[in-house]
Amino acid sequence: MKKITLFGYGKTTRAIAKRFGPCTFFDDKVTVPQRDEERNLLLPPMLFEPQKSELEVPSPGIPPSNPLIKRAENLISEYDLFLSKEFNRNEKLPYTVWISGTNGKTTTTQMITHLLKRRGAVSGGNIGTPLAELDQNAPIWVLETSSFTLHYTKYAKPDLYLLLPVTPDHIEWHGSEKGYLDDKLKPLTKMREGEAVILPKSLADAKTNGFKIAYDDPKELAEYFGIDISKVEFEGAFLLDAVLALGVAKILFDETDYEKINSFELKPHRQEKIYDSKGRLWINDSKATNIDATIKALEPYANRRILLILGGDDKGVDLTPLFETLEKYDLKIFAIGANAKKVADLAKSFQIEHSLCETLKIALQEIDKEHTETSVALLSPAAASLDQFTSYAQRGEIFKNIISGF
Repeated sequence: MKKITLFGYGKTTRAIAKRFGPCTFFDDKVTVPQRDEERNLLLPPMLFEPQKSELEVPSPGIPPSNPLIKRAENLISEYDLFLSKEFNRNEKLPYTVWISGTNGKTTTTQMITHLLKRRGAVSGGNIGTPLAELDQNAPIWVLETSSFTLHYTKYAKPDLYLLLPVTPDHIEWHGSEKGYLDDKLKPLTKMREGEAVILPKSLADAKTNGFKIAYDDPKELAEYFGIDISKVEFEGAFLLDAVLALGVAKILFDETDYEKINSFELKPHRQEKIYDSKGRLWINDSKATNIDATIKALEPYANRRILLILGGDDKGVDLTPLFETLEKYDLKIFAIGANAKKVADLAKSFQIEHSLCETLKIALQEIDKEHTETSVALLSPAAASLDQFTSYAQRGEIFKNIISGF
């Protein structure tokens, strides 16, 4: 193995150093040379000398515009390091399922692992476990795969690739919507005959040697795999996640275990239903940080009055497609966060009933005055949370704490 240089002192790179180290790190927060408790050398970026580095692996979140990335001459991803023949010539590699897309990656990854755990499957990647910490002898790796990781991956490829719907996200990082989409489609260019990719029909023209299974919706995908969708106890965006997971089990082991998939427990802040003391329904969908997630969250409530909390840090994304969908519903928008005025202005231009609230607390106080047993109050912001909260989880917890008093 070549000597590894690591960019960014993060979870992924520290795990690599623990496995292969000690290693040399270059990190923007380091101002003077130093060593950590595991004898890794930490250096400021200005000291990086490309001609003396044999191999560079970045923390996935470091953008292509970073000077270290621009100067690197031997840059590969974490996936290349562990899953390509270029760097594992004599190793038996696990069968890998990669899951990407804009929304639903984490849940789909968890559902697949839940179904295939008895087959020895383990999960990692963007879901929180670096590849360096995964069981190297596990037969199946189920990997939530971010667009950041895909951007830096040169050699590795999935054995089975699941692509959930793709809508604009991380535009500043990728430079454009096209750059973001190109990175999501990048694995298709490496796949071979006999390998499969499940992808939205809108992307079915993408070139690949793999076998394409294209879908428009969960029902169509279920019909393809012979899945009785009436036996799957999920709704909204989670129905697609569950059908995709069942599809993987069908491809790999020709089995459909409805009891097992229905036993999967959803994590908090993802279309989490809560009833208050008055019997009114509140939905905590704080995890919905982009427009596609919010559109999916609305679908189960098409026949009800919706009181929608919208707004936050939208990362510069054009919200017009969201509002083109919102105008089809009977709803009122309660705008919060850094883009509250932008949301309110769009609502006005689309002639959608709205209230400029700015904060979550004010929005909930206003909703409380008009919410009934027949309406649904939905926190699905279509925006990141860091403008007013430490995380989407904190935003969701505050939402739940306030409505617990109603």
